[in-house]
Amino acid sequence: MSAQAGFVKQSTILNDAILQNRASKAGLLERAFSLAFRGLVYPQIWEDPVADMEALDIRPDHHIVTIASGGCNALSYLRANPAKITAVDLNAAHIALNRLKSVAAQQLDSHEDFFRFFGRADHKENLAVYRDRLRPHLDEASRKYWDGRDHFGRRRINGFAKGFYRKGLLGNFIGLVHILGRLGGAKPSLMMAARTREEQIELFERHIGPLFGKKLMRFLCSNPMALFGLGIPPAQYRALAGDRHMADVLCERTRKLACDFPLVDNYFAQQAFGRAYQSAEPGSVPPYLEAASFDWLGERSQKLDIRHQNFIDFLASQDAGSLDRYILLDAQDWMTDQQLNRLWSEIDRTAKPRARVLFRTAAEETLLPGRVTNELLSAWDYDAELSQALTRKDRSAIYGAMHLYRLK
Repeated sequence: MSAQAGFVKQSTILNDAILQNRASKAGLLERAFSLAFRGLVYPQIWEDPVADMEALDIRPDHHIVTIASGGCNALSYLRANPAKITAVDLNAAHIALNRLKSVAAQQLDSHEDFFRFFGRADHKENLAVYRDRLRPHLDEASRKYWDGRDHFGRRRINGFAKGFYRKGLLGNFIGLVHILGRLGGAKPSLMMAARTREEQIELFERHIGPLFGKKLMRFLCSNPMALFGLGIPPAQYRALAGDRHMADVLCERTRKLACDFPLVDNYFAQQAFGRAYQSAEPGSVPPYLEAASFDWLGERSQKLDIRHQNFIDFLASQDAGSLDRYILLDAQDWMTDQQLNRLWSEIDRTAKPRARVLFRTAAEETLLPGRVTNELLSAWDYDAELSQALTRKDRSAIYGAMHLYRLK
């Protein structure tokens, strides 16, 4: 497939997933988000794989299907050594990133090299590693992506020499928040000076919380386009805000990120406030980047099937009763009732006995009752107690809740 044909295909599948209102103000916002979402959005996925794995109870014979996003979760699930993981995504940049990580796991000889590339992600030496060790083993589409140039004419692979986690919509958004903080007389990076939970709370109250009361911040938060950098489409913006001001909602979620977990054990907070992983120790990085993981990562990454495809279309291509675990991230927040019912129809059809479905929502309540037919949902049990417990453990903090469904 040519690069132009690939771009047209991506545009089509993104529009099909995102556009709910064709001719309205909401429709214009959705089209703007679709345009923004065609590039790199998440250099790091913003869901906690440790909480995920507790929910999923992955076994060696399981076939898992997940939305790929930045790839941290799919690679981290390999710790449980399932039979197969299929990672699908509508975003070509995310697919290229997942394939780069998978190839690197198989081709690099040491955790030091692997961590320098994907943990530090800011060394010039990474460019030579890409050229000599990784590029020859990439598929054509991924090579074209990383060899290609961004909107400013810079080679995309150069991001790994200059700070990859500061790239993409999410990286740019976090950078903007730091700038706004300084303009407002605060410095979010000072959060990283905290050594105790008490100090975290004190620094948040002094440097972070007041920002959400500033007129400029409240104005920006009231504009759905301003939050595209968090990967929040217009439909999810409405669900996240509810009847509250978005600045108040984000302040509450940021407080959880900053205060509810020790910073040394929360790499989401480290990236948000310090803009880098602090070490390769457990808790400071996604599980796949830990030193102990490198021993098995190369071999097990061969079980990872990465596909540029719509999640529902992938399920439709699978045999009945063939899949064990489904991880939907927050994708259902984007969906119409028709899309939700089509999705759950395929989940019902392809689910093996004792299958599980895990997803997140911007709001606190599960969105399925009243939108997915009782005929489809009646086959599943919602574990409200475990879902609430997992939500409390989710270090990423930005979502309203995690939700776990089990096939009866």
